[in-house]
Amino acid sequence: MKTYETKEIRDIVLIGAPNSGKTTLAEAMAFEGKVIERRGTIEGENTLSDNTDIEHEYKRSIYPTILYTEFMNRKLNIIDVPGSDDFCGGLFSAFKVADVGVMLFNATNGFEAGSEIQQRYADILGKPLIGVVNQLDHEKANWESTIESIKAGAHIAPVIVQYPVNPGSGFNAFIDVLMMKMYRFKDENGTREELEIPAEETQRAGEYNRLLVEAAAEHDEALMELYFDKGTLTQDDIRAGLRLGIAHRAVMPIFCASGKKDIGTKRLMEFIINVAPHPQIAQPMKDTKGEDVVADSSAPAVLFVFKSQLESHLGEISYFRVVRGKLAEGMELVNARTGNKEKISQIFAVAGKNRVKVTEMMAGDIGCTVKLKGTKTNDTLCAPNAMVEIEPMKFPEPRYRAAVRAKKTGEDEKLGELLNKMKFEDPTILVAYSKELKQNIIQGQGEHHLNILKRRLADESKMEIEYFAPKIPYRETITKVAQADYRHKKQSGGAGQFGEVHIVIEPYYEGIDEPTKYKIAGKEIAVSMKGKEEYEMDWGGKLQFYNSIVGGAIDARFLPAILKGIMEKMEEGPLTGSYARDIRVVVYDGKMHPVDSNEISFKLAGRNAFKEAFKNAGPKIMEPIYTVEVLVPSDKMGDVMSDLQNRRAMIQGMSSDKGFDRLTASVPLAELYRYSTTLSSLTSGRATYTMKFQGYEQVPADVQDKLLKAYNDEDKDE
Repeated sequence: MKTYETKEIRDIVLIGAPNSGKTTLAEAMAFEGKVIERRGTIEGENTLSDNTDIEHEYKRSIYPTILYTEFMNRKLNIIDVPGSDDFCGGLFSAFKVADVGVMLFNATNGFEAGSEIQQRYADILGKPLIGVVNQLDHEKANWESTIESIKAGAHIAPVIVQYPVNPGSGFNAFIDVLMMKMYRFKDENGTREELEIPAEETQRAGEYNRLLVEAAAEHDEALMELYFDKGTLTQDDIRAGLRLGIAHRAVMPIFCASGKKDIGTKRLMEFIINVAPHPQIAQPMKDTKGEDVVADSSAPAVLFVFKSQLESHLGEISYFRVVRGKLAEGMELVNARTGNKEKISQIFAVAGKNRVKVTEMMAGDIGCTVKLKGTKTNDTLCAPNAMVEIEPMKFPEPRYRAAVRAKKTGEDEKLGELLNKMKFEDPTILVAYSKELKQNIIQGQGEHHLNILKRRLADESKMEIEYFAPKIPYRETITKVAQADYRHKKQSGGAGQFGEVHIVIEPYYEGIDEPTKYKIAGKEIAVSMKGKEEYEMDWGGKLQFYNSIVGGAIDARFLPAILKGIMEKMEEGPLTGSYARDIRVVVYDGKMHPVDSNEISFKLAGRNAFKEAFKNAGPKIMEPIYTVEVLVPSDKMGDVMSDLQNRRAMIQGMSSDKGFDRLTASVPLAELYRYSTTLSSLTSGRATYTMKFQGYEQVPADVQDKLLKAYNDEDKDE
């Protein structure tokens, strides 16, 4: 393979709802560029993308696939990403290194919820789009309704570049209103003939051409003046205008295709090469300081690793984009995160599982290397004399949470190692042991996401795991002032144990006045502050601890032990064993023994006094609340809202956006287990949602009663 200069490279990502035909179109592109001699099929399980056993079984993309094709003496890097939102991590990775999104629409379904979801990600990441109406050879293909749905749903104005002459099972021709030609296809291998536009299509083609010219002229004053003067624009002028419109995300050119029959592939690739931005003029990547890192091949080398993979016979594979400079085989770079040196021993151009060894790559190119020592996804490798760190990718918050354990006892350590390997490949998987819940908690983008992980562990590592409902990280606090005293006394021969502690506790909040006196059950307790300590708890909230001992009732050396006892009980709250927070404790009296008093005695006395006071201080349980935003087709809004209300949700707002509704609600985490599955069932997979931690709120009285009973029953069982 020749070394392609930066201007000769195009980096695109194929996006679209599930079953929009991305993998089949990618196969046709590779075939047209002679990267493969024959096109594979999904049914034949022999495509460049979807090349894993699990993808063969599901007949759909689960992992992003990097491939390339060579066409018109240019290199087109293509990333085929999954359509399912459960695997959106691959889309975020691809958009980081691709300059343009090619969005496919299924001609039988039009603009779907999946289209809206992926379009929203393109909006977030600021990527321009080119549209392709695919599967126009399907017997139920409907060009007009598909275009109408795109106009209604798209955030970027669609402009027709091609339209089909005969959509449906006999589809074999379209009219290109940029070239003002008709293309008819003789076979299913892309063989085409270029014809004049038939007389019966002249008026329609002319109208589409006028709209295309106006769309092109709109983004450049000089072109607009030229259009007003001449009433039309040349093909090169149209391309120049569209290049600006695409770059500004103001237009989305629409093309016709049947990836399965290789119809329209060449013209789409020609347009991408002629009009889509090459890396030097595309939106540049930014470093962690917010500065542009321009794709200049003469500058010091910078690589960004956007995907990591483990293969049994090769080890770690790192997929990268050359952000800047020239990468040569044998080059030594520095990992900007770790400071470690990494030698690039081999460089490969990637076509699915096929890898072609090359000696160098220029800025803007995409490839992979193997056996780096400590580099992972989101890392930057750069020349030692020009340290740069590319701004890392930010993945969506997890939406599905489960507890996980190995089915066989004694395999927990092995499970931890395997889960970390999975996380290495997929950063949207989060795994952590919760000391609070005493569970391994795994989080992902949906139930299907985690079930695929479960299947991989079973198939590849013979590790059987099970998911179950995770415990909820409740918090405990109080609502009023309470007093308690506790005497710890123990005598069992020899030295005994003795410690007595008197405390007052009250709710803590920001701006609370300093304590001077308390009136509890008709008794007034004066407070003379001798010392104050304030602690930010690891789990949120605060503890204020006051020493108000007078007359030496308790020696100052025992106060740390009292505090330790209170801290221990806050770590395992008196109500349900959850963390306690936002409490002020005043130690104002007590007793000690000249011989039997020691630290353990006062630790136990402080712990038990706190426990007793807590239960008398109007204790309440707080639960984590999440802000949930659901994107749902309008006709399913009622079902989704009803389900959320059954989950104790508080609806915060609703808005309508081109056939879809956005519903925002505050929902207790306890009610969100397996929500992604329910939502998919309610909407036939057409809805999606995001969730983000909002804060803690008091649980309703009936829920608190259930939690207390469950905890007491558990205590009895133990």
